[in-house]
Amino acid sequence: MTFAVDLGNTAGSASRSGLDEIETVEQLAPLLLVYSGRIDGDEAELRAVRETRDLLREVWSMSRDRAVTAVNAMLRDAQALPQLVRHDMLDWHLHATSQDAPLDERIRVEVALGMVDVIRADEWWRLRVCAADDCAGLLCDLSRNGSKRFCSVRCGNRMNMVAFRSRAAAAEDESDVD
Repeated sequence: MTFAVDLGNTAGSASRSGLDEIETVEQLAPLLLVYSGRIDGDEAELRAVRETRDLLREVWSMSRDRAVTAVNAMLRDAQALPQLVRHDMLDWHLHATSQDAPLDERIRVEVALGMVDVIRADEWWRLRVCAADDCAGLLCDLSRNGSKRFCSVRCGNRMNMVAFRSRAAAAEDESDVD
């Protein structure tokens, strides 16, 4: 789910820069360091990953029941067949597509498998969009009490400052009335 957040937050509406942060194959490469298997590194793959990012951002904002339909479609479209595998320096973990499958398909399936666990645990509410008025960043709230509201400390601080200034202005207006 962390990768899904990282990928989703490369969109211009969610990135720190305010720009799409994977406009080129070169910009995509650092994000893929967690992936083994087939990586074509071409424009077609970049387009497909960006489409996958947009799909994941859309699913992230769905209700739990609507997300089930979308997650099932992602798994069905890839003909996912979950299997335990061990490769490189990694211990046993779950894959549901072959290492030769296109990167965008592997991303969709791996995120879908993570979403399956979140849905089954009835914790879909932990996947949300940043509460900052001017941010569409994704967040996966792993806090114990589920109180995380912002995608970053930066957004939280900015919104706290906005609230502080609003309270100060209201207090000043109230003192002017007296």
